[in-house]
Amino acid sequence: MRRLGLLVAAGTVASVLGVTVPARAQWIVFDPNNYVQNVLTAARELQQINNQITSLQNEAQMLINQAKNLASLPSSSLQQLQSSIQRTQQLLAQAQRIAYDVQQIDRAFSTSYAPVTGSQSNQVLITNAQSRWQNSVAALQDSLRVQAGVVGNLDTNRIQTSALVTSSQGASGALQATQAGNQILALQAQQLADLTAAVAAQGRAQSLEAAQRASAQDQGREQLRRFLTPGQGYQSQDVRMFH
Repeated sequence: MRRLGLLVAAGTVASVLGVTVPARAQWIVFDPNNYVQNVLTAARELQQINNQITSLQNEAQMLINQAKNLASLPSSSLQQLQSSIQRTQQLLAQAQRIAYDVQQIDRAFSTSYAPVTGSQSNQVLITNAQSRWQNSVAALQDSLRVQAGVVGNLDTNRIQTSALVTSSQGASGALQATQAGNQILALQAQQLADLTAAVAAQGRAQSLEAAQRASAQDQGREQLRRFLTPGQGYQSQDVRMFH
């Protein structure tokens, strides 16, 4: 009724003023319920867009992390470690006389280090004694050379250890950390190889020295027997060669 009254009043005013009023006036109607629904719909769409943006950001960060995890170390110590191992191997391969070879060892201990027999001539005994002495001296020299080589590798190992620890601490991803750790393990393996070589060289020298003493005692008994046996023809220079 109020709306009808307003229309009548407006028509009256228009008649007085001489204004023509359209038969159907255009009215703007505000619907609050519809407005609220539109706002909620826009908010939901905006939230979906924000979620998509966040998801894309997470995927981008994941790709960045994957790139870091797949990045390799900028430098490698493997070449230096391999060079150190090769130097030690070369020193072992240069072993004089009785080398690190099972067949050579068997031949030597079947001849120069074999038990003395009564059928061996004095010259054979003297030759064997000289050979054993030369073997011992050569083994001692080889042991010292290997030990010198191992000591020479210490400075290289120190530098590589420092570089690898720094690389491990500053690794940007899992791959770099793993590679640094693997190279540290390789360095430890190289140091163990050097230690094994030094122990082997020293053990070789000690073994040959012990074998020389055992053979010298055996030949000493044979020397005494021949010296005391008439007709053996032992000469004083022969006696000196066994000592």
